[in-house]
Amino acid sequence: MWRILSSIILLNLNHRKIFKVTIISEFQEQHAKRLIESFMAVTGKDLITSHEGVREQDTPKINIPKKNIPEKNIFAKSKSVGQQLFEAPFVVVSHNGGDDPILNYGNLAALDLWEMRWEDFTRTPSRKTAEPEFRDDRAVMLKQAKEKGYFDNYTGIRISRSGKRFLIKKAIIWTVPPVIGSKDLDAQKNGQAATFSSWAYLDE
Repeated sequence: MWRILSSIILLNLNHRKIFKVTIISEFQEQHAKRLIESFMAVTGKDLITSHEGVREQDTPKINIPKKNIPEKNIFAKSKSVGQQLFEAPFVVVSHNGGDDPILNYGNLAALDLWEMRWEDFTRTPSRKTAEPEFRDDRAVMLKQAKEKGYFDNYTGIRISRSGKRFLIKKAIIWTVPPVIGSKDLDAQKNGQAATFSSWAYLDE
């Protein structure tokens, strides 16, 4: 249920361009809908289109990673909302409502940024996305987001699996309602999600 099944390669009539369509699981499709609906409920905005035109340009001091982030293509309109969110050129992550929340979703941009496979990402405690010295500040931000429904314009430092440090900017964190009827106790509690389209690796 948690695994990305496969990808379909599509060629145009002249066989000059190749488009890759990711096949996602039922969980990924349904969870994407939960993220989109809850984001709309607290911000009044569409999650998929909310980042258009806001990606910042590189500066001499930073490098914004772009590899493995899919570009828009002519097949976008035929994709499900789950596929659109999973292949979106901005980061979307979420964690469950456990006492030590575990990540339960990350789109391709997030997996690339944190340098993890889906299977590894969704077994990772959310707190480990930040370095130990920044976890208290992160906890305060998450508490405020939980109390108010969402927290916007967040800036913080995160760390990838290989130890690369990066600064995220203008992130929005919001509450994701529980899954009604789920057998997973942690899924029966409010989770949280975050999205951002501006990040930069930090100089060592």
